[in-house]
Amino acid sequence: MIEPNPKADLLRYLQEGRDALLWKLDGLSEYDIRRPLTHTGTNLLGLVKHIASVELGYLGDTFGRPFFNEEVPSWWYTEDAEPNSDMWATADQSREEIVGLYHQAWEHSNSTIATLPLDAMGHVPWWPEERREVTLHHIVVRVITDTQRHAGHADIVRELIDESVGYLKGNDNMPPGDHAWWEEHRSRLERVAREAGTADLALLARSPNRS
Repeated sequence: MIEPNPKADLLRYLQEGRDALLWKLDGLSEYDIRRPLTHTGTNLLGLVKHIASVELGYLGDTFGRPFFNEEVPSWWYTEDAEPNSDMWATADQSREEIVGLYHQAWEHSNSTIATLPLDAMGHVPWWPEERREVTLHHIVVRVITDTQRHAGHADIVRELIDESVGYLKGNDNMPPGDHAWWEEHRSRLERVAREAGTADLALLARSPNRS
């Protein structure tokens, strides 16, 4: 009989999200990992920078385990940074620095999870007062959710850059199909969408409540 191991389960899914997010940087130029691919500026390196700060906040400060390393660049600790600065990297913030900080965040988070029981209480100072008291279990689930969410963002951003897709390195979790197959698949979805849109307009035109 397999004995339940909640911490191991949580760490497994947290690490899968971490690995998926970093994998999306592989093989890309400095330009491509910083390119804003949405109206709000979503970009690959910015997602990594953001989620590193998420881990250090939720799995560090929340439980009285602040992260500090003398080798970390001073910009990481800037308290008066502009809004949204954790979602993009400046030209002098290198890929190596940000990925290295993310790896350090992993180590710090893993240490917190290993050291404290899952029912350990923490305090999230940036949450509303009535919700600030939390358990480690609650926060680990929160960080997993955030990491996997942003890994999904990264998957779409990477596809927009060079059409690369996949869940994890070595396990893309995609149906088989070459470039031509996917082009036909996308064209079919476009046709279906247009047909549905046309039908919707026709229904609206026949509606007796139409003004």
